[in-house]
Amino acid sequence: MLVTLDYGRGGLDVTLPDDRTVGPLAIREAPPLANAQGELEANLHQPIGTKPLAELAKGRRDACILICDITRPVPNKLILPPVLRTLEQSGIPRDKILILNATGLHRPNEGAEMVEMVGEEIVRNYRIENHHGKVREEHTYLGTTSNGVPAWIDTRYVQADLKITTGLIEPHLMAGYSGGRKVICPGIAGLDTVQVWHGPRFLEHPNADCGIVAGNPVHEENTRIAQMAGCDFIVNVCIDGKRRVTWVGAGDMIKAWERGVEFCELVVKAGVREPLDVVVTSCAGYPLDTTWYQAVKGLTGALPIVKKGGTIIMAASLSEGLGGPEFQALLNTSDYVRRFQPGANRAPRAETCEMDEWQLIMLAKVLDRCKVKVVTDGLPPEALKKCMVEPARTVEHAVAESLAEYGPKARLAVIPKGPYVLPYVAG
Repeated sequence: MLVTLDYGRGGLDVTLPDDRTVGPLAIREAPPLANAQGELEANLHQPIGTKPLAELAKGRRDACILICDITRPVPNKLILPPVLRTLEQSGIPRDKILILNATGLHRPNEGAEMVEMVGEEIVRNYRIENHHGKVREEHTYLGTTSNGVPAWIDTRYVQADLKITTGLIEPHLMAGYSGGRKVICPGIAGLDTVQVWHGPRFLEHPNADCGIVAGNPVHEENTRIAQMAGCDFIVNVCIDGKRRVTWVGAGDMIKAWERGVEFCELVVKAGVREPLDVVVTSCAGYPLDTTWYQAVKGLTGALPIVKKGGTIIMAASLSEGLGGPEFQALLNTSDYVRRFQPGANRAPRAETCEMDEWQLIMLAKVLDRCKVKVVTDGLPPEALKKCMVEPARTVEHAVAESLAEYGPKARLAVIPKGPYVLPYVAG
């Protein structure tokens, strides 16, 4: 069986044994919108759960529009033009509109990256700024939630008269689904907020997982923080495996997002009859697989269908290496190895996390259940071993080794588009 895994910008062709492979597990067929632009325009005029955007914008002195950073393939070139046009037609001057890049704690996007994200015309004609999550002075303290999370949110957004968010709804390794409230927290939240909200008390909860909303403390808490910050209007989309828009919704931050989640659930879930010995997956290619920090999402996405003691084999380009400096520093400490190696006793722990430590908590969930082999052109074997995973020359070689280990009855599943698919054991 020849399968193309999403890998970097071009993909990676691999050959898997036909008689032992389940899948490919894929996003279900959902026809791309024939007129996505028209659908979007209609949603701006007839939104879900709130007044039309033009009506909301009348009489406002300024506006802040949140966009996701380059790690999310949001079709900003589709979304932004009609939103910007509506604001200006409703009386908000162009120089009073700020497009704020919700980087969370990621690096800023500038120059060619910003052009790639929003298009040259918008870069040339509108004010676009990056959020800086580690600069507390750029945030406003909104209070502490009942669960003890201090809410520090970017002041530029807090002080805006009209608050608009955009985003993509897809499975998320901690918050159930992305989109909606998530572009506010963590998108424009300060480090002080994320260190508690991404702490062990939230992330180690069994419901802090892909595709789970009910009872998910990560989802519940960032919804609460987003409500504290305020949001007048959202525009969210769903996309297919070729990144074509399959659903668009706009309106109330919660009601419109919930409608999108309902659609997304129908499309992304892929069932198997029983857990598998081996799962071959990706981290959905560029831009999600550029760092090891991001690639952890590919591993957690495959976790629901791998047997205890099984193996996940992931191909990821890792073209930008391990990740940010804080994440690299964690990987270089002996304390990291002691705390996060498979089977380590990780309790009790502090309420807060160090910067980027939350991704290691999610990696630990994977390593406690199964082994991991990684195929990449972006990191040398020594760096992968530091991440407590096994480097592999090719997917085929890793599959052959694993199937030999688990015996002649061992079977594998393949998920070419990684965390865009939500696999589950259907029984």
